[in-house]
Amino acid sequence: MDIPWRYATLNVVMGIASNNLKCIVAATALLVTFSIPCLAQQADSRDEIELLQQLVQSTPDQAISIDRQLKALWSLSGSASADLLLERGREALDDGDATAAIEHLTALTDHAPDFAEGWHLRASAFFGVERFGMAAADLEHALTLNPNNYEAIYGLGLIFEIVGQPDKAFQAYERALSIHPHHEEVTNAVNRLKPQVEGSAL
Repeated sequence: MDIPWRYATLNVVMGIASNNLKCIVAATALLVTFSIPCLAQQADSRDEIELLQQLVQSTPDQAISIDRQLKALWSLSGSASADLLLERGREALDDGDATAAIEHLTALTDHAPDFAEGWHLRASAFFGVERFGMAAADLEHALTLNPNNYEAIYGLGLIFEIVGQPDKAFQAYERALSIHPHHEEVTNAVNRLKPQVEGSAL
């Protein structure tokens, strides 16, 4: 988290203080620098757990708002440069330029390999150009970082369905639906595959 006024104030104080005061201020600055992101991450984690619990118990109308909040939360990288690359990737996808999107999002995954949404969005770009193996690999990576991302699970199900593995696709859809019970596309996918999967099990 950037706090320009705090750093400016510390610079002034350190410029006029004694050596002992400099040490105290520097130590305080380190505590502030490391504690604020840590507290923010803990708050984000608590928010995500609460939102996921609310989503399971929500009505369809309530789920719309909760879904937006979760996606906004998952889009927070904690880095201005990573946020910029994510936004550029999204803009390229919106413009239908999958090649540019892949370039931006590859830069993002290189820069912030622990940011799940970067892998998830790059999977969408790979999916758009029918590079399903690359898309599946990115989705699996995204899910190791954020196993509750029902959109990534849904995407993996779509790939399983496309490559002729309906049983795995159905399992993925059911998993996504257990997290987001009102997801319309996932519900449609479950209903579409259910007769085929149940018929093959007989």
